[in-house]
Amino acid sequence: MAESMFLFWGSGSPPCWRVTIALEEKKLQGYKGKVLSFEKMEHKSDDVLKINPRGQLPSFRHGNIVLNESIGICLYLENQFKSQGTQLIPESGAEQALVYQRMFEVLSMQEKVVAIIYYFWKVPENERHDSALERYKKALNAELKLWEGYLEKLPPNSHIAGTNFTMADVMLFPQLACAIRFGLATDKYPRMFEYYTRVKERPSIKASWPPHWAENPPMMDVLKDV
Repeated sequence: MAESMFLFWGSGSPPCWRVTIALEEKKLQGYKGKVLSFEKMEHKSDDVLKINPRGQLPSFRHGNIVLNESIGICLYLENQFKSQGTQLIPESGAEQALVYQRMFEVLSMQEKVVAIIYYFWKVPENERHDSALERYKKALNAELKLWEGYLEKLPPNSHIAGTNFTMADVMLFPQLACAIRFGLATDKYPRMFEYYTRVKERPSIKASWPPHWAENPPMMDVLKDV
C-alpha cells in the first residue's frame, strides 16, 4: 500500500516532519518521496504545482488521492491504517478529546515561533524594532509556559496527552525541536527539554530526523532569549 504513496517534503519543516513521523509510526516506510529545497524555490516547481496549486510543502499523493495539509495527511493516514503500526488517536472519548486539543494548540506555538524566525529572516536589520521583537518573545514565552505547565501536571515520562505517544506528539515534537534548533534556552523549560530529550530517541523520530540538521550546525540562535 505504501508503494502507491508519494510525498514532496522539505527538510526541517515542522509540517513536513509531522507527516514523515506519522508515516513511520504507521509502518508505511515503503512510500516514495522527494526532498525539495525551499531556498531554491523547488516547492514552486511544476511537479509540485500539479498536485498543490499553492506551491507549498508537504504535498502528498496516495494513488489518486491528493492531500496537501499536514494535519489532514496525518489524520488520513491514521484513519486509513488504524490497525497498522501505532494507534495515534485513542478510542476513549476523553483521551481523544485531549489529543485533538493538544494537536491544534500546537498551531499557536508554531505561529509564535515562526513570527520571531521570520522577523530576523525577512526584516532588514536597520528596519527592526526592539519593541516589536520583545512583543514576539513575550508571546512565545507565555506560550511555552503553558506547555511547560501541561507537562508538569503529568506523571514522569509522559507524552503530551498522557502515557502513550499520540498524534499530539506527532504535532508537538517537530515544533519544539525547531525551536531548540533556533536556540531556545532549554534551562527555562526543564519539563519540555526532558520531553524533547526522551522523545527524540523514538525510532520514528530518528528515522525521520531532518537530513540537513544532521549534516549542518544551527545557523541562527534567535530564540536564545525567550
